[in-house]
Amino acid sequence: MSNSEAMVRFVNVQKSYDGETLVVKNLNLDIAKGEFLTMLGPSGSGKTTTLMMLAGFEPATHGEIYLQGKPINNVPPHKRGIGMVFQNYALFPHMTVAENLAFPLEVRNVPKADRETRVKKALDMVQLPQMAARRPGQLSGGQQQRVAVARALVFEPDLVLMDEPLGALDKQLREQMQYEIKHIHDRLGVTVVYVTHDQSEALTMSNRIAVFNDGVVQQLSTPAELYERPQNSFVAQFIGENNKLKGTVTEVGADGTSQVKLDSGDVVKALAVNVKKGERTLLSVRPERVEINPGAKSVDGLLKGRIAELIYLGDHIRARLEVAGHDDFIVKVPNKANTGGVDEGKTVHVGWKAADCRALDYAEFASH
Repeated sequence: MSNSEAMVRFVNVQKSYDGETLVVKNLNLDIAKGEFLTMLGPSGSGKTTTLMMLAGFEPATHGEIYLQGKPINNVPPHKRGIGMVFQNYALFPHMTVAENLAFPLEVRNVPKADRETRVKKALDMVQLPQMAARRPGQLSGGQQQRVAVARALVFEPDLVLMDEPLGALDKQLREQMQYEIKHIHDRLGVTVVYVTHDQSEALTMSNRIAVFNDGVVQQLSTPAELYERPQNSFVAQFIGENNKLKGTVTEVGADGTSQVKLDSGDVVKALAVNVKKGERTLLSVRPERVEINPGAKSVDGLLKGRIAELIYLGDHIRARLEVAGHDDFIVKVPNKANTGGVDEGKTVHVGWKAADCRALDYAEFASH
């Protein structure tokens, strides 16, 4: 992506609060115009600090941040023209909803008639046209969050930053708001940079996801790419549910298919990702990619297991098995008519295609 195409560009950006420990380490990241990019990671991974440097609330210790090709390190927050949505809404309690929305326009000296038109348009966009005269305290949490989104968009910024904006909402409302924000983004084509530690939220909303850990972007990919093809064991563990098995790579074929001898002594096939013959590895296979008692031709290897527990979840049955010395091997069995042979206490075989199992770097945290 050339500098002219990137809406936001981080070049060798670092951040330290104490002059010693780097919270963000040498970040190089381009965000395209119109993109919905989510920064995802555990607490303390550097994602919120990165967002705050882009907003101008935190100075970068090193490196340059560009907005539409111009360096903004020395531009104060209110002159960056960026919309912001926080978890705590940050609405003015003494103002009506309409006054809250008009405020960013007044600050920018937008004429009164134009202000009224834009406020009305913003309220229509978040489906709250009847709430203009109410105060924030008279609204539900979900309504307040919609007003916060409308206020960030009312002055028509090219870039909107959202920091855990749905964190305070209950599950059902959260999911509803995820789709609402996604649809607003699709309609307006505004660039959104979104911070969350909720992986399903990131998968639902984003064009691309930057997975942060320890101040470093571990992988930057589309949701499908991250889920299907994690590049290291941290990403595999952090995105979606995962079975992990420890072993040693004994062979790697020209096509990347490897043979792995598990610590239990069993030998299985997997796709080698940045691991070589003789190295320790952590195998990663998704619960929905494992078959119980598969036909011999549909998989690239079988392991013996015992079904320890079955949990009925409507669209699928979650089976916990004892496999290769682990008692927490999970298989998602689709709830079809033919789930016969899946009973608690039964000895079964499990298998998967080599392409669906990844032999990744052996990380110590993965054993926790």
